[in-house]
Amino acid sequence: MASKRPFPEEDFTCPVCCDIFSEPVLLQCGHSVCKGCIKQYWTIKGSRECPLCRKRSATKNPPVNLALKNLSLAYLEYRGPLEEQCEVHRERLSLFCLHDEELMCVVCRESEQHRNHACRPVSEIAEGRKHQVCHTENIIKKDFKHLHQLLKDEEIAMLAALRKDWDQKTKLIKKKIEKMTELKFSLPTSIKELRDKMDSGDVQFLQSFKDMLERAQNMNQETEPVKGGLIDTAKYLGNLKFKVWLKIRQSLSPTPVVLDPNTANSQLILSEDLTCVRDRDEQEKEDVAGVQKNQLPDNPERFDRCPCVLGSVGYSSGTHIWDVDVGDSTFWMLGVTTESVKRKGTRSLSSEGWCIGYDGDMLSLKAPQESRIPFLGCEKPKRVRVKLDLDEGQLSFSDPLSKTQYHTFTTGYTEKVFPFFCSLCSDSPLRILPVIKEI
Repeated sequence: MASKRPFPEEDFTCPVCCDIFSEPVLLQCGHSVCKGCIKQYWTIKGSRECPLCRKRSATKNPPVNLALKNLSLAYLEYRGPLEEQCEVHRERLSLFCLHDEELMCVVCRESEQHRNHACRPVSEIAEGRKHQVCHTENIIKKDFKHLHQLLKDEEIAMLAALRKDWDQKTKLIKKKIEKMTELKFSLPTSIKELRDKMDSGDVQFLQSFKDMLERAQNMNQETEPVKGGLIDTAKYLGNLKFKVWLKIRQSLSPTPVVLDPNTANSQLILSEDLTCVRDRDEQEKEDVAGVQKNQLPDNPERFDRCPCVLGSVGYSSGTHIWDVDVGDSTFWMLGVTTESVKRKGTRSLSSEGWCIGYDGDMLSLKAPQESRIPFLGCEKPKRVRVKLDLDEGQLSFSDPLSKTQYHTFTTGYTEKVFPFFCSLCSDSPLRILPVIKEI
């Protein structure tokens, strides 16, 4: 049964402003009106009449109706702000419909529209969403902190290279100064030797002329300006931002598929960057069952029984390729499924998806309306490549490490399809590998 208000809203409504009473006063006729409303009414009317029964009031300042004032305040607190009320039933929006993802009141819950829908208290859903926002905010801050650190490291490295370059230039100039100083002190002796040879006779002068010429040329070279003594400013400042961005870009590689946490079964754990998924271990499952640490809402997109998670982006055309590191996982499935896949009440996607999987004993393939295809004697792969060609209507699975081609499904998809991943192993996660692209 829907709850009823203790009194109808009309009992707390001023007959003049048609809003909940604000400082109600009691007229001699027994009717109550807001203090501001009755003063304005009397001013316009020109007489002290009751707006309801027209009976005249003898006093200009009717007393405050304290009982009605307190009841009105209590009613406002009970009702809450207008934006928190159901527009149809005028009841507080205290419930959240998980199926339609909309707020509703206790009367709406009994209506035909929501009667068979699961619902939760607003406070519970809000707490879960706040937890999700805080978790997402913390990861964003963490990732930007990492980017800030990368920039800081690049700044430190570039300034260190500049200082090293400056030290080398300084040593070069100091060495040049030392040689010029030595030349300065040896110059008088060299001049005297040259004069002595010039005065020694023509034959001796000509014999030593070549040697004197070489010494003079060497002395001239020692006094030339230092080459390469300036810092190569263009080397450090030219396209500085672009070069730093390019270096950071080369150290970070995007993944072709990003997991959608809003679709993940509650027993799965996703990595912060949404590229890895694994099953919870027994202790983690007990924590979730006992104290509900994950606080995940049972929204329509989420798988409630099948331990699966979808990619965040669906595909309708084009060719898409992604590699998955399955490592030593003992139970996994991966492939694609349609957007309309059943997400509630089913324990497996093998009947609604095109997939390859390993159950601890055997590698096999499965497609809707088809029998399972086992690969007897085939070694369990460490890595699986999924190639989805929607233009040709083909989906193929292979091992990129051993160059083994497993199978190619040919089918015409009539709706958007999403990558999906299933894991029942807590020790080894499924990891979507980044794409290394040349820039």
